[in-house]
Amino acid sequence: MKTTNLKFLFTSLLVVLFISCKNETNNTEQVEEATEAVSTETTERQGQAFIEDDEATPNVLQIAIGSPDHTTLVAAVQAAQLENALVNAGPLMVFAPTNEAFAALPEGTVDNLLKPENKGTLADILKYHVTPGNYSKDFLKKFKKLGQANNQYVTVEVKGDDVYIGGAKIIASVPAGNGIVHVIDKVLLPPAKE
Repeated sequence: MKTTNLKFLFTSLLVVLFISCKNETNNTEQVEEATEAVSTETTERQGQAFIEDDEATPNVLQIAIGSPDHTTLVAAVQAAQLENALVNAGPLMVFAPTNEAFAALPEGTVDNLLKPENKGTLADILKYHVTPGNYSKDFLKKFKKLGQANNQYVTVEVKGDDVYIGGAKIIASVPAGNGIVHVIDKVLLPPAKE
């Protein structure tokens, strides 16, 4: 009887060991799969700009992305990796040059700025198009200059009913969830820093 109990105990122990080894193998495989999935995700762009939200009012970045007249601006924002800056709570005023405004720059300028080695210069130019606040075109008439996100100033001029920012005319304004997009007809180039 002792031998039967001992055999039963030994057999039970082997079964338990076998099952726990099998579970450990499955757990190891699951951990490896999860680690692989996380490492794949971390190579992709991350941040608030890449969260999908179909219910909220579009932010300034989403407005630019949805506009067929701002594909060059969106490409520049992506090359400078400024997407997350344009989706923060703000409020932000973005002066958004049209594709025609970028096309009016000297030939090769945009292509040169989109090169990885010019990312810093491109980011500085793009930040010169952003200022804190959420002011309508009419309210902007009260200003003489605005402080931009690149720590420089841009002039504000009023000519009749038109408002010019750094010499670029505001041709349309679109309210956003985190500010406002003022569409402009020229690219703003910051003055050389001293």
